[in-house]
Amino acid sequence: MTTTNMDKSMLSRVKRPLVMGAAAAAGALALTFSGASVASAHVTVEADTTEAGAYSVLTFSVPHGCDGSATDKVAIQVPEGIDAVTPTRNPYYSVDVKNEKLDTPIKDSHGNEVSERTSEVVYKAKTPLPDDQRDTFELSLKLPDDAAGKTLDFPTVQTCEEGETAWVQTPAEGQDADELEAPAPQLTVTKPGADDPAGESGVEAGAAGSSGRQTPLVITSLVIGSLGLVVAIIAVARGRKKA
Repeated sequence: MTTTNMDKSMLSRVKRPLVMGAAAAAGALALTFSGASVASAHVTVEADTTEAGAYSVLTFSVPHGCDGSATDKVAIQVPEGIDAVTPTRNPYYSVDVKNEKLDTPIKDSHGNEVSERTSEVVYKAKTPLPDDQRDTFELSLKLPDDAAGKTLDFPTVQTCEEGETAWVQTPAEGQDADELEAPAPQLTVTKPGADDPAGESGVEAGAAGSSGRQTPLVITSLVIGSLGLVVAIIAVARGRKKA
């Protein structure tokens, strides 16, 4: 049996909307995964709790080097309002805790007078971290009592054997941090009792936080893909009726 010109025309009408629908769905998925990959390429922070006034362990992740060059130093700046930081020991690095004088001495949780605060924690690699490997750095600290609803910035400078990347950019009001080339790790502090177990709601630049910011993008992409498939199905149905 041979295929007539009419059959070919009908087949073409059926294929075209299906191809367009599939392309829309593929484009939506590509948009979703490309957004996720951009976020995961940043230096990020996660917290085991984000409640104001709580003691928390922050984990900073360095996913790669500097344009192919191995990382040999990571310097994390500590925002004001956080006074004392205890770094977790990492066998591959030496750790230097830098302090600065406070304008006005304060009392710690034990009633002792404190005249200085931790301003920066610097990890110096004993052996440079290869570009194709990642590492994490943990800091134990007390989140400010009055910081609920606020976002804390932790500008981080990654120094490599060749060059460096300063993860210090902060988004303007209404801007997504993922739109920046080198965003600073951020943590949004929550009200006491409102914290989620994994600290996901408070991580603005961490893996969990980037996941939270990716949610609107994921939803939009899925909607676009679904609409493309619906349009394709409707077009196919109409084509069959005309035939």
